[in-house]
Amino acid sequence: MNDTTPTLAAAQPASFTPLNNRRPIRDLPDELISQIAAGEVVERPASVVRELVDNALDAGATQITVRLSAGGVRLITVEDDGGGIPHEELPVALRRHATSKITNLNDLETVATMGFRGEALAAIASVSEMSLLSRPIAQSNAFLLDARSGELRPAARSTGTTVEVKELFFSTPARRKFLKTDATELAHCIESVRRHALARPDVGFAIWHEGKLVEQWRATFVPGQGDAQDALARRLSDVLGEDFVTQSVAVQHRMGPVTVTGRAGLPDAARSRPDHQYCYVNGRFVRDKVLTHAARSAYEDVLHGHKQPIYALYVEIDPARVDVNVHPTKIEVRFRDSREVHQAVRHAVENALAAPRAAALAAAAGAAASADTGSTAQAPIENFKPNQPLALTRQAQAAIKFEERGHHVADLQALWGPRKEDAATPSAGLTAPLVNWGAAANTGEADAMPQPVTPTSFAPPAAAWANNSTAKETTWPQGQGGNDTAWPLGKAVAQLHGVYILAENAQGMVIVDMHAAHERIVYERLKSQVDSGARIASQPLLIPATFAATPQEVATAEESAEVLATLGMEVVPFSPKTLAVRAVPTTLAQGDPVELARSVLAELAAHDATTVVQRARNEILGTMACHGAVRANRKLTIDEMNALLRQMETTDRSDQCNHGRPTWRQLSMKELDALFLRGR
Repeated sequence: MNDTTPTLAAAQPASFTPLNNRRPIRDLPDELISQIAAGEVVERPASVVRELVDNALDAGATQITVRLSAGGVRLITVEDDGGGIPHEELPVALRRHATSKITNLNDLETVATMGFRGEALAAIASVSEMSLLSRPIAQSNAFLLDARSGELRPAARSTGTTVEVKELFFSTPARRKFLKTDATELAHCIESVRRHALARPDVGFAIWHEGKLVEQWRATFVPGQGDAQDALARRLSDVLGEDFVTQSVAVQHRMGPVTVTGRAGLPDAARSRPDHQYCYVNGRFVRDKVLTHAARSAYEDVLHGHKQPIYALYVEIDPARVDVNVHPTKIEVRFRDSREVHQAVRHAVENALAAPRAAALAAAAGAAASADTGSTAQAPIENFKPNQPLALTRQAQAAIKFEERGHHVADLQALWGPRKEDAATPSAGLTAPLVNWGAAANTGEADAMPQPVTPTSFAPPAAAWANNSTAKETTWPQGQGGNDTAWPLGKAVAQLHGVYILAENAQGMVIVDMHAAHERIVYERLKSQVDSGARIASQPLLIPATFAATPQEVATAEESAEVLATLGMEVVPFSPKTLAVRAVPTTLAQGDPVELARSVLAELAAHDATTVVQRARNEILGTMACHGAVRANRKLTIDEMNALLRQMETTDRSDQCNHGRPTWRQLSMKELDALFLRGR
């Protein structure tokens, strides 16, 4: 036994070995302190580029040039034409926590500059060979400071500053081993400059690698001249490509102290990776969960599957309402009121995506065609305004009889729900069978609000049809100058296999998924009705469903009783550790009440109650709309199809169904000609 004891003791890990000699507490050397700070600030060459470009922007530069070698490992040079640093302040600039950005706590709490800690230059100098060359405008010549030796000597340079960093991590070889290939590090450096370029269209940027120009973005805005939004769109086009601008919509929204601008990508432009998502707070690129969640929430019912939206959003807020001093690299922020920022960003993106795109695309195509042909023909629907009632101007053509059992124009009201005279109040509409949801927005109090023209308005009363089977008095809107194809979605021509509507417009052919389109129309009407104050219909359970709950679930159920009632649910404590589900939404009565209660309580505990209510409500209304929309294989008449097209043109987010699938597609004459090799 005694022979094995030393062996077991020797086999013990070093971490379990008692420390017999206690080390005293002492101050660390300055060099070691700087290297520890560098470990937080300088992760890779791109971190150095970011910090130096930040300083250049704070100096008021209008042109910044970055020169790299070996992906930034061997050499990083950042040149700017900013204000420069006086020669007597150059040695001070390399000291830890020496800065001109802040002087007291109030400055720190309201910081508006990119940098403010004064530790970047000192940290970089501790792990590299660095030199500073600078000349302010009032100085006759420039001065060069060698960070390693401290030597300061005169040099030649125009107004501005040049920071040169050589042999990054030469003094910490272990850190250098963690760097990737030169190509990878170069890509990170370019991305770092790209993030700055997207926020500052008034500054020109150039990136050189191994003596070759890699990227160059010229300034697109001069303060006091031109439109800032147009300049930003041009910079976005230069940096991210023309497709980013053409496949996105402008964002301009203000809510309280928060202003949100930028561009939000269309659902069709979504990508498989979140590599085109840029968020800025007061000009600083950030990765913030509040902003990311708000933007993603705005795409919830227009994005299909797990696609990632593209966007560039710029949030302007009082610096005192946001704390940027919460992360070593300043890439994260903390808002004083994250709820107001979340709502502002979400509403900004939602409003930008809401307008139907058919009219804009038709106008753009018409303008392009006029430019190509030199024609002075009138552009289609110049005065088309979404969400405005359309005029009934002429008689419609007679219905096409696809087959004997097809629906006639007289059956139009059967497609869109109950007649107005038979409709109930809004609360009754919420509890009506799913098939009646298509007309819910046209009943009761909903009529007091401005509503888009409804399909039922295109059909005369049923009695009139009994006496006039030829349907000669039916009217539906037409385009400008009597041109039916001038409507953004054109005029219906035929129905394909009871699933798709084929329409003709000024650009060519439009193909519409009638179920998906009607589903979106019904869904938006339901949301409007519920927003007006109606609650989701609830169905009490004959036998309450009980389940073992965690303390957090019990607390959430007690605190959110009113919110749960808005969702059509009743979840009450049955015992200190048990909850009982007494009522569920009518449309979900066939589901598992326990699983529903658990998921809703989890959402309420994790997110803001308003957001949870809206998301849960939309899911329920989406289910109702899906069941209430016109089904595939249902034969429609020409008037019914035209009614659906006109409704799509005035319904928010009608370009996608509730599940994010597209509702229509345009085939231009050029594309159709290419299919048949015309003109070749």
